[in-house]
Amino acid sequence: MKKGIHPEFYPDATVTCSCGNTWKTGSTKKEIRTEVCSKCHPFFTGEQARLIDIEGQVDRFYKKLQARQEFIADTKRKQDEKVSPDRPVADLDLGKRATESLAEAGITNVGHILAKLESGEAALLELAGVGRKTLIDIKKKLRAYGYELPPAAEEISV
Repeated sequence: MKKGIHPEFYPDATVTCSCGNTWKTGSTKKEIRTEVCSKCHPFFTGEQARLIDIEGQVDRFYKKLQARQEFIADTKRKQDEKVSPDRPVADLDLGKRATESLAEAGITNVGHILAKLESGEAALLELAGVGRKTLIDIKKKLRAYGYELPPAAEEISV
């Protein structure tokens, strides 16, 4: 062994646990402090149900879990609002003329448009100021927002 390169060894180093238990061992440090030992660890004491909360680890975990659940709930709420049948027609940005034509016919929200499309495209084409171009724009906007169009609206009628 080379001289002078090894740390000093203490054959009677004292180990102290946070529970108050102490014992002697050999180490390169004179004094060692630990948070858990065989006298207080749940595995060795048989108290498996007991949680050891070191510096709030359990609290931090529950905060992260709650933040995740809030994020998921918020995302779901936003998704539900996005495809709500109560969304006003003005939110679809169809243009002033198309929006006013639908308002004159009593169609003020997306739910009304979807109800009209249940009976086919002809129901919307019969309205004054709503032509083929407007109908195509309405369908595009509804699909873009994630609405499911009724099967009757998918059939092209001339």
